[in-house]
Amino acid sequence: MSRRFVTLDVFTTRPHAGNPLAVVLDSEGLDSAAMQAIAREFNLSETVFVAPPANPAHRAAIRIFTPGQELPFAGHPTVGTAVLLALRDAAEGQAADRLVLEEKVGLVPCAITLGNARSARATFTLPKLPEQIAQPIADVALAEALGLEAADLGFEDHRPSAFSAGVAYTMVPASGREAIAKARVAGTFAQVMAAAPNGNAFVYCRETEEAGHHYHARMFWPEAGVTEDPATGSAVAAFAGAIMAFDRPGDGTHRFVIEQGYEMGRPSQIELTLTVAGGALASATIGGAAVVMSEGVLL
Repeated sequence: MSRRFVTLDVFTTRPHAGNPLAVVLDSEGLDSAAMQAIAREFNLSETVFVAPPANPAHRAAIRIFTPGQELPFAGHPTVGTAVLLALRDAAEGQAADRLVLEEKVGLVPCAITLGNARSARATFTLPKLPEQIAQPIADVALAEALGLEAADLGFEDHRPSAFSAGVAYTMVPASGREAIAKARVAGTFAQVMAAAPNGNAFVYCRETEEAGHHYHARMFWPEAGVTEDPATGSAVAAFAGAIMAFDRPGDGTHRFVIEQGYEMGRPSQIELTLTVAGGALASATIGGAAVVMSEGVLL
């Protein structure tokens, strides 16, 4: 059977920026192997497969695949799929400002702000707050795996760490933009990162490309088929744990804009909002814009 698909650029307000996403709208009858094969065919950071929800009060159930594996949760697929479904509902006269997606990690509520016929913004509440996990790799080895020197790692109180908000990431603070620009998947990456929680590295620094932003980041995950990712919402969800651990924001609401993808020519902006109460993270949201780029049919 033929299956409709749509592609979007996510975490951007303009075409040909952000992180590309494919959404297959007709996934009934596809097993996991078929979904993985289609994700390899698109060869984007992630491909989403949409199915009817288990609970009719929710908008859809989705499964998320990189070219190499299925993920229980991811940020740019959540934002992009929420935007796409909201735009399609609005075109049918059923506009709504909220919807719930069923993902492997759990229920993900999304708030929608419609733009024009091709773009909108979505903000979702993290289904799972970040938890710190073991980071067993020495700074020297971690730096070498990324083509850096040990002196390139860390700023202020930030040191390498690992957190998961559904997907685990190794957090690698870099001293600044000059250091982060040198980062790459070096020859020892696979060997060194085999000891990491998930074989990936989210490299970040305080120095940003654009005024008004708070962190600059890059994400490398070759094991999942993503050598470098232009925008990684699930990594930013985990990064909320690093912000809490090292910046220790006070009680109240704190908004951060994380820029990513600039070295790839795909500038992206991910909005992270933390609500802190009693010195602990009470809730967090991730948001951003998405633009519809193409529509087609898988034969």
